[in-house]
Amino acid sequence: METTQISPAHTFRLGNEFNINRVGYGAMRLAGHGAFGDAADRPNSIKVLQHAVAEGVNFIDTAAAYGPELNERLIGDALHPYQKGLVIATKGGFRRPNAEQWIPDGSPAWITKNIDDSLRNLRVDHIDLWQLHRIDPNVPVEETLSAVAAAVKAGKIKHVGLSEVSVAQIQQAAKVLPIVSVQNLYNLGNRQWEDVLDYTTQQGIAFIPWYPLAAGPQSLEEKISHIAARYNATTAQIALAWLLKRAANILLIPGTKSLTHLDENLKAGTIELTAEDFALLSA
Repeated sequence: METTQISPAHTFRLGNEFNINRVGYGAMRLAGHGAFGDAADRPNSIKVLQHAVAEGVNFIDTAAAYGPELNERLIGDALHPYQKGLVIATKGGFRRPNAEQWIPDGSPAWITKNIDDSLRNLRVDHIDLWQLHRIDPNVPVEETLSAVAAAVKAGKIKHVGLSEVSVAQIQQAAKVLPIVSVQNLYNLGNRQWEDVLDYTTQQGIAFIPWYPLAAGPQSLEEKISHIAARYNATTAQIALAWLLKRAANILLIPGTKSLTHLDENLKAGTIELTAEDFALLSA
């Protein structure tokens, strides 16, 4: 099978340490319904993860809350010992009593437990990128991040990121320790975090949009379909290509259980939208 060629323009240097191929993989979809429970088809999930890495993906995103913990263990089973240069990013800060509930817990004790559990589940002695899944409104972020800073000092974490945060919250967190990534909801049809994206671009911080494939209203879907036909591409590939062109610090983590869709997503990295097409989609 021919490996997808990744352009040097489609890499980003994360934390001034890791050269990341900008089309990565989000593993949440491999967990059970509601990101709760184990993969429905574990052998297929392992194949998907292994195929992603074989095709050049070197950034995989997971979280302690997916499963919970089972998604991290799946990645460990599928990919350990890890290929050199492969960055596994995980997140902590949620309690998951059931499939419907996502309860933020930013207490230092819970954060420390998440970090230690992730180390064990991923079978690593340090986490390349650990992200605070949500800021707990009931715990000062400085208190939450004190546990993260302690883990960094102990060598358990190399780099730290945040998720679903404002510019002010990034700046607040950065007073405690360096922030190298932000993971917010963002896609062609939902651009509520434009100011955060622009700020991270200016600061050299990676911006990792979750739910990257939502197309938006019907009128936008029609525009995407029209452009996709000219590129001989799928609408999903155009939506991802738009994100890649929107800012050079965007890292994509589309998730899928399908090998076919995985290959389609990776090929989005080879599509270079013209300035006119980008402007048409952005309008």
